[in-house]
Amino acid sequence: MSGVGDRHPTSVVIPWDDKATLIDLDGTAPFLGTLRDCVRHFAAFKPVVQADARVLLTKPVFRVGRKTRVWVLNPDELAGLARAMMADGDLPGVRRSG
Repeated sequence: MSGVGDRHPTSVVIPWDDKATLIDLDGTAPFLGTLRDCVRHFAAFKPVVQADARVLLTKPVFRVGRKTRVWVLNPDELAGLARAMMADGDLPGVRRSG
């Protein structure tokens, strides 16, 4: 099963094909898709837009160093996932928008 393993600050693997929702704090329409799709869209945003972006997960995950589970991935976590996708060659031709 492919997924987000050691590259993500949680203690479980989040499969790339899990459903997720990319939102921003400015109130634009959310993007519904897979975690992979959400990270690809996030990578195309300009830094100012990335700072307001979050991904809502369909299942809570444990985060290293916390006693409770979380439903939200923050911009720093999304940026790390985008870097990992780029390193794997999974983000060819990303253009910045937003």
